[in-house]
Amino acid sequence: MGRVDDVINVSGHRLSTGEMEEIVAANPVVAECAVVGIADKLRGQRPVALVVLKDGRTISREELEVQLVKSIRETIGAIAYFKSAVIVNRLPKTRSGKILRKIIRNIADGVHFEMPSTIDDPMILEEIREVLHTHKIGAEFDMD
Repeated sequence: MGRVDDVINVSGHRLSTGEMEEIVAANPVVAECAVVGIADKLRGQRPVALVVLKDGRTISREELEVQLVKSIRETIGAIAYFKSAVIVNRLPKTRSGKILRKIIRNIADGVHFEMPSTIDDPMILEEIREVLHTHKIGAEFDMD
């Protein structure tokens, strides 16, 4: 819970992505997740969840998103402006198992980053980029 990127600023409200991750992880189909704050033109930042499903579990992205939005609204409130969740096959991690949240945020925001030397599998980043692009999540992929 002591991560630097644990607090995001959504419309002037300081919110914990760690708390949101706990809520997302409590869903029975979620094996692991990462919640990151991505750039939002109106609100400063907004949270997005990347979710890995448990083995053998299936759910549509839309249904999962509805469930997660409801859970976060009930626990934190509408001020969280949580509205996006995507299902991914795996999360980008270091060899020691830490999730590369800053890299995920940089991909969504279109910010250049150096490939970390500690990344377990660099191909995961391209998978994340493709999922975010497909669902038009993040400034890098916003077609408006």
